Amino acid sequence: MKCPYCGHNDDRVLDTRVQKDGSIRRRRECLECKARFSTVETLMLNFPLIIKKDGRRENYSKEKILKGLQAACQKRPVSLSQLESVVERISAWIINRGENEISSRIIGKKVMAELKQLDDVAYVRFSSVYRTFKDVQEFVETLEDAELVDFVDNSQDQLPLTAFNPTAKVIL
Repeated sequence: MKCPYCGHNDDRVLDTRVQKDGSIRRRRECLECKARFSTVETLMLNFPLIIKKDGRRENYSKEKILKGLQAACQKRPVSLSQLESVVERISAWIINRGENEISSRIIGKKVMAELKQLDDVAYVRFSSVYRTFKDVQEFVETLEDAELVDFVDNSQDQLPLTAFNPTAKVIL
């Protein structure tokens, strides 16, 4: 490790600790100038490229998934640590697929599956933005699939309009 103070290449490790996120923090001392400094080592994972709907390719971003989850879970009883756990599960799932590229649609479906287990309302919010519904009926079907509503045909339960008399005088 190169000393950030004098540029010398020899140092010794004074202390090593594993952080909560799995990274390794090392306290070092330069053998030349005796300056002390810390380094953090993290594993570099090679995520596949994400293929967007329009065919563009971009790098995988945990932050982007977390922002989408936070938007879906806004004002819901879901903690940040729960959302971070979801992001970690999705990231591990993507890595374990072992592919060089993956469609954003596949990732979106995985996010929806995770949200459905976490919070039904957040699932519907996310799917309403992520999916393109053709009409209201398709949206209602999504709600039914999430078991959030019991769709009932109320057409027979409506009051008739025959009681309305448009020529009646209104006294104020």
